Amino acid sequence: MSNRLARFGNDLHSGRRSYPFVHKRGTWLAVSLALVLVSILIPVVKGGFNLGIDFTGGSEFTVSGVSNTDVALGERAVAETAGAQESTVTNIAPGTVRVQTQQLDDDQTLALKQKLQDSYAVGEDQVTSTFVGPTWGQGVTQQALWGLLIFVALALALMALYFRTWKMSVSSIAAMLVTIVITAGVYSLVGFEITPSAVIGFLTVLSYSLYDSVVVFDKVRENTAGLLDGTAPGERGKRTYGEQVNLAVNQTLVRSINTSVVGILPVGSILFIGAYLLGAGTLKDLSLSLFVGIIVGTLATLFVAAPLYSWLRDREPAVREQERNVLSQRTTDAPPVSADPVSA
Repeated sequence: MSNRLARFGNDLHSGRRSYPFVHKRGTWLAVSLALVLVSILIPVVKGGFNLGIDFTGGSEFTVSGVSNTDVALGERAVAETAGAQESTVTNIAPGTVRVQTQQLDDDQTLALKQKLQDSYAVGEDQVTSTFVGPTWGQGVTQQALWGLLIFVALALALMALYFRTWKMSVSSIAAMLVTIVITAGVYSLVGFEITPSAVIGFLTVLSYSLYDSVVVFDKVRENTAGLLDGTAPGERGKRTYGEQVNLAVNQTLVRSINTSVVGILPVGSILFIGAYLLGAGTLKDLSLSLFVGIIVGTLATLFVAAPLYSWLRDREPAVREQERNVLSQRTTDAPPVSADPVSA
């Protein structure tokens, strides 16, 4: 298996094996645009996102010192005391259960607190209740949006300086925004709860997306050095600009996959082992957004960032002239074809 992977990577690096990330860029960009539009429409059709109590406001109960942390006990307690109130019961730590509901009045709060004591067989001092106002969640949302805008502005400027071209910077940011929109669409479609931890996860995904784009574009810059002024040596000078970009994506494909796998493995461990098996529910929201975002971010780099950059550069006269020269040279160097296929 290791030999096959090594051979696969060598074939991609040498160009013997190639996937058309750039040559079919119209298809990939159209599919990406369609997914973005669908991701925007999903919350519109479904009536928004599944916002947590931190954004909507409500009552929260914490039950500690529990021997049986079955969430069904908490759900049954809410149903029997608060009726049809929407609720979320989470095992946030070993021996600790959190119950979140819509805002309850004083009588309902006292009744539910007593029911939770009876259901989980704990004392009065082991059940605490608090009220969470929606203004806190609104403040988190506003700060997250400001953080996103500042991050995008700084990333645009720094990447433009690093790569010395705004087109790589814009392509990277476009892939990053596609990642965020599609990840949010997946959250809305599946009904995952949006919490402050999930928002932090969304913002963290930005770094993964940009890192992957920087790796690919570093190779693109190396492959295209001297291509437009005719100083590219050897085989590099015999390829068009688009072909060199596509080669760079293929050469970094294994690295992109490995980077994503390395990122997904610990996040997946936190998600499936920590959150589901060990019951550390506080980690679920953060790890879930990271898990989805890393996968989408890797795909966005391959199918959005590089193809979009190639499309932006192909509009330049120098790139078009270089492509005409390369294709003309290939036609000139091509061996003559015999008119008689039998004698050939």
